Amino acid sequence: QVQLVESGGGLVQAGGALRLSCAASGRTFSSYAMGWFRQAPGKEREFVAAISWSGGSTYYADSVKGRFTISRDNAKNTVYLQMSSLKPEDTAVYYCAAKRLPLRSRVYTTEPEYDYWGRGTQVTVSS
Repeated sequence: QVQLVESGGGLVQAGGALRLSCAASGRTFSSYAMGWFRQAPGKEREFVAAISWSGGSTYYADSVKGRFTISRDNAKNTVYLQMSSLKPEDTAVYYCAAKRLPLRSRVYTTEPEYDYWGRGTQVTVSS
């Protein structure tokens, strides 16, 4: 079992930047593939970014490619989402997720593939 706690959300103006963090409990964080998802009001939760257990592979939704960067620090049991050039349409609750026993270097982009979820952190981008 792993517990995930997101932080770093807040209110930012369009064009600004935020860095989200997701801290994981447990000693096996480095063996999990990780992902970020988001859910805007009235919409389904959607994939944002993913990173392999080693950090060697990453993948992004087209809507955030070139603006967001996912990274991880296995020594700190933390995964990050650096967001820049934020747009009002990035407003959402952002969730991190962890997948047990990932295949080597693989990233995962769909919700059913993940085993654990955080409670989310709100990001609001004003125009």
